[in-house]
Amino acid sequence: MTVTFDDVQTAYKAIKDSTMRTPCVKAARLSLHLGIDLYLKLENLQHTNAFKARGALNKLLTLDEAQKKAGVIACSAGNHAQGVAYHAQRLGIPATIVMPSGTPFNKIKRTEDFGAKVVLHGNNFDESVQFTLDMAKKEGLTFIHPFDDPLIVAGQGTLGLEMLEQQPDLDVIVVPVGGGGLIAGVATAVKGVKPEIEVVGAQAEMFDAVKANLEKRPGPVGGATLAEGIAVKAPSEENMKIIEKLVDRIDSASEAEIEDAVFDLLSSEKLVAEGAPGAGLAVIKKNKKLYKGKKVGLVVCGGNIDSRLLSTLILRGLVRDGRICRLTFEIDDTPGQLSDISRIIGESGANVIEVIHQRMMQSVSLKKAELEVVIEARDRHHVKEIVKTLRDAGFKVKTDSDV
Repeated sequence: MTVTFDDVQTAYKAIKDSTMRTPCVKAARLSLHLGIDLYLKLENLQHTNAFKARGALNKLLTLDEAQKKAGVIACSAGNHAQGVAYHAQRLGIPATIVMPSGTPFNKIKRTEDFGAKVVLHGNNFDESVQFTLDMAKKEGLTFIHPFDDPLIVAGQGTLGLEMLEQQPDLDVIVVPVGGGGLIAGVATAVKGVKPEIEVVGAQAEMFDAVKANLEKRPGPVGGATLAEGIAVKAPSEENMKIIEKLVDRIDSASEAEIEDAVFDLLSSEKLVAEGAPGAGLAVIKKNKKLYKGKKVGLVVCGGNIDSRLLSTLILRGLVRDGRICRLTFEIDDTPGQLSDISRIIGESGANVIEVIHQRMMQSVSLKKAELEVVIEARDRHHVKEIVKTLRDAGFKVKTDSDV
């Protein structure tokens, strides 16, 4: 069953009182940095911090009393799970969520906090889904697919209607793509309002299933991706029909590009975003020429990134920007050397955050010592100034870029 513009409008009326009308705001710093007019649809502020709550609610509202009493089941490692659990609890519907065995504990807990029963099975979505279908049949539960369901697709499309109501002169909308439910819904919605608008999909290179499908080549190999919310090896056939008809282009981004983009959203716009919207920003950054002179909308589809992963990502981003740098010294093994180095770094306006001093390894001569000092500086230019000052003072020092 193909989703229509009327289906999206019907879904919008059905869910608008129980979902957040999330802001669509100008990304002032990123717009300046990229040289384009960029607007962000902040679905990371939606209930459960992701757009998935829209489609989940639209599906749940169509259940009859017998289905509501029996309960629902979904297969998801993250945002779909929480969207189903949240609205099922609110509507008094029992919910079971099947998650892959390696799902982080915090995601399991957040889903259970919404009253759902969590069952762990398989290593990924593809391995878990058949088990979920079997369990649904055995226990008489209604299966709620994360993207292969016209009601889900129509629900997700409601954010597209909101975007054009909030920013009617958008020229392009960039949408992260996994199984295709979000982009199919958004494309249906926005092309129904403004047929000339351009819709671009963004995928992780490791999971570029839709792009591979369009290019008639083998599907993705998969792997560990930061964009786990769009890590789907095969889109639904119905979604592909809509994508082929309404989506203008699908681009993909590498893991390094996605990581850099997530850091940009945090550092430039102070937004916590997961890897999927990072893929969206990444494809904009790598194709800037295509967006010059256009008003571009990006769906920040979710903000559910693991806090430990985020902390590591921040530190790596600071290293890439040169704001955290490791200096390696070969010094005389005599008193006062560390004190002098610390004083020069401090007087230069930087901060010492870690020191490793060793004399036992044979990489230096017996009367020498190796010193590693990790500093926090303003930027790469500041680091160069500090290194010059240290070398002018007679210290033999190199940075990571010298290795």
